[in-house]
Amino acid sequence: MNIIDSSCWIEYFYDTPIGYAVVPVVEHPRKLFVPSIVLYEVYKSLLSMTDKESTIKFVRMMQKGQVIPLDASLSINAADISRKYRLPMADSIIYATAMQHNAVLWTADKHFDGLPNVQYFDKTHS
Repeated sequence: MNIIDSSCWIEYFYDTPIGYAVVPVVEHPRKLFVPSIVLYEVYKSLLSMTDKESTIKFVRMMQKGQVIPLDASLSINAADISRKYRLPMADSIIYATAMQHNAVLWTADKHFDGLPNVQYFDKTHS
């Protein structure tokens, strides 16, 4: 199972080398979890960079994966993870979702570099 972080979804949207690297994950939505906070981050980010119609179309495509809502248990786990790894709130929710679902997290966000079950892409070397 896999989770694509907001950073990689945006790279995918813009057809960057990192975006190409996550294509195999995107092509298998049955093995893809999408934390609801990732939908929020991608939608908000793309709205500032492109038109609303393209943004909505892209977010609908993301929802072909299983959307994971933020519930009480995930919130508490995310708080523990935030303290343990010193992650910001959204990142801790995303990582807690990955851990809860035994998923690999695909990301270009430096906060996750070196954490277990993370496929990290260094944007400075892409």
